[in-house]
Amino acid sequence: MAKKDVTDLTVEERLKTLFQLQTTLSAIDEKRALRGELPLEVEDLEDEIAGFTTREENINKEIEDFKAAISRKKGEIQQAKATVERYKKQLEEVRNSREYETLTKEVEFQTLEIELCEKKIREALVRVDERIRDLEDTKEMMADRQAALDEKKGELDEIMLETREEEEKLKAKAKDLETKIEPRLLSSFKRIRKNARNGLGIVYVQRDACGGCFNKIPPQRQLDIKMHKKIVVCEYCGRIMIDPELAGVKMETKSADEKPKRKRAIRKIVKKETPATEAPAVPEAEYDA
Repeated sequence: MAKKDVTDLTVEERLKTLFQLQTTLSAIDEKRALRGELPLEVEDLEDEIAGFTTREENINKEIEDFKAAISRKKGEIQQAKATVERYKKQLEEVRNSREYETLTKEVEFQTLEIELCEKKIREALVRVDERIRDLEDTKEMMADRQAALDEKKGELDEIMLETREEEEKLKAKAKDLETKIEPRLLSSFKRIRKNARNGLGIVYVQRDACGGCFNKIPPQRQLDIKMHKKIVVCEYCGRIMIDPELAGVKMETKSADEKPKRKRAIRKIVKKETPATEAPAVPEAEYDA
């Protein structure tokens, strides 16, 4: 039997298939909701650990730079000391005061250079110690985050293991249903569903109102929905609306024979009491003349 083309489907068939797709996608959303905030927490922890890794690399680079600077300064000190020794030997062979003063100034200058280099080395060593402490703190925090990440991943994997099989079946069903829906209608449905807060792109009428935004639907539009002759969307939220009967939902209806009970009015009769001082009226006797 040849497969029926999606464009040949009636509006009723399209709506029914679309509602089945919505039900399947909602079931997938429920499965994903079981994971809660775990995927986001795992992602945040992974980003945090990546940040700590970058920080650790930068600290190590700074430590290496400081150590390289210390080595350079030590080399400069050795060179300055050798120069000082050479100038001191020359001082022993000076011939005039001018040459003596020049050599003396050079010795002083090189001595100051040595002191400056030693000062730079001490500062660099302090910075190295600081960065080593920062590195230890970073490693400690990273180990803490890694432990939390392992724990969260374990929880997430456990939940996903429980729901993966059922979720895969639902995904396959949704994919099959999508092939039975016209691409243009499917695209509109997905756009509506994406913008909807609860992920509902098609809803059934509930108590004469839209099942998505709960705004009242005019009687004429309700009739159009029940006729299944055209696709009707809510003028407030833009969701596609479907008749509950077509969606397979049984709505509670009040019996026509039931009449509202009337409350019985109770009248209070107030009895008028005759005062004790007043004697009852007695009709006068009639006498014959």
